[in-house]
Amino acid sequence: MAENSFDIVSKVDLQEVSNAFGQAEKEISTRYDLKRVGAKLTQEGDTIVAESGDEFTLGQALDVFRGKLVKRGIHPKSLRPGKIEPASGGRVRQKIEFQQGIPTDTCKRLVAELKRLKLKVQAAIQGDTVRVSGKSKDELQTAMATLKALEIDVPLTFTNYR
Repeated sequence: MAENSFDIVSKVDLQEVSNAFGQAEKEISTRYDLKRVGAKLTQEGDTIVAESGDEFTLGQALDVFRGKLVKRGIHPKSLRPGKIEPASGGRVRQKIEFQQGIPTDTCKRLVAELKRLKLKVQAAIQGDTVRVSGKSKDELQTAMATLKALEIDVPLTFTNYR
């Protein structure tokens, strides 16, 4: 009997991030409450930098950006916000990066969870992804359902299901 498998990955489509950034930037520039304090978003490679007059309006600008990301299919768990730092002129700034790949400790946790369930599947860590294989498609689907239900700090996507 043939071996079936799927991969567990966590990737962010940076083109969608760029599109969401453009939409959020446009909305922030037209909203009166955010325009008044000079809130703005800038993109530096794969990092988004939000800047505003105070922490409250910074949070509002980031909420606009998060809303645009969700509409474009990017999970909020993939955001990695940095510390709120003081900027020149009494303003505040915060950098936001995106999680690409699954951290090693999270991969180990996923493999341990599959072993704990005692399903007839094998899990192998391959860099920042996990490959799960087994003879029964039903076992693989049970594994997928269980992993989706876990509380993990990164969004999981299942690819290459064969």
